[in-house]
Amino acid sequence: MTIDEIISQALIEDIQDGDHTSLSTIPFDAQGKAQLLVKEEGIIAGISVARKVFQQVDPFIKFIQFVDDGEEVKVGDIIFEVSGKSISLLSAERLALNFMQRMSGIATTTNKYVKAVEGTKAKILDTRKTTPNLRILEKEAVKIGGGENHRMGLYDMIMIKDNHVDFAGGIQQAVEATNKYLSELGKDLDIELEVRNFKELNEAVSIGGIDRIMLDNFSPEDLKKAVEIIDGEFETEASGGITIDTIRSYAETGVDYISVGALTHHIKSLDLSLKAI
Repeated sequence: MTIDEIISQALIEDIQDGDHTSLSTIPFDAQGKAQLLVKEEGIIAGISVARKVFQQVDPFIKFIQFVDDGEEVKVGDIIFEVSGKSISLLSAERLALNFMQRMSGIATTTNKYVKAVEGTKAKILDTRKTTPNLRILEKEAVKIGGGENHRMGLYDMIMIKDNHVDFAGGIQQAVEATNKYLSELGKDLDIELEVRNFKELNEAVSIGGIDRIMLDNFSPEDLKKAVEIIDGEFETEASGGITIDTIRSYAETGVDYISVGALTHHIKSLDLSLKAI
């Protein structure tokens, strides 16, 4: 689903046969102007999405942007100004705010994690723990906040997790079956394998046939040992219960990536408000 399609479906959900409050209280040809105000410090994200919302509601709305996605903003900053038919502005207001507040919350949270690992080689990754049908927006917000995207879905990367290993009968069976599958289909996808302990890690290193090893629920001490064992032969990723308070100790192990589900599924939306002038 594209961003334009997401907006279109969201507008149908919200407006359906009309914004009857605005239509009943405001003259049809009345003109208005409003500004998006910041009410909480953070990283702004979703301005381009908000622009699309207003333009889908009414292509004649004038949209003037004062800051860019990814900028740090403070209370009282004006992000953009919109002008045009008052009814159109009101019909678009809530959807534009919903997108921007959530995306800005994700970007702000991501940026805190990114700053926490500055000076290390570790890159912050998101996960598939996203809101259904909004993944493209939430992952874009992660990038705006300075993080990187993991796979977009089940289709663009092989990720062999614990359940896959168990159902396949073991790591060797899972890896061999995966490479056979990709070869038969002529697909070129990166392969990541999750390991839960040093026994599985040593087996994975011995077998090979993968691109990245995810070290799940390893302590920082064990993670450092695991990174040394892998010794650059495969990319490394740490995952599992890593918080903003502990992430620095994981990053200092020399791991390549740290995936954090909380970037998209445990965030607080940034407080923004559209005020009429």
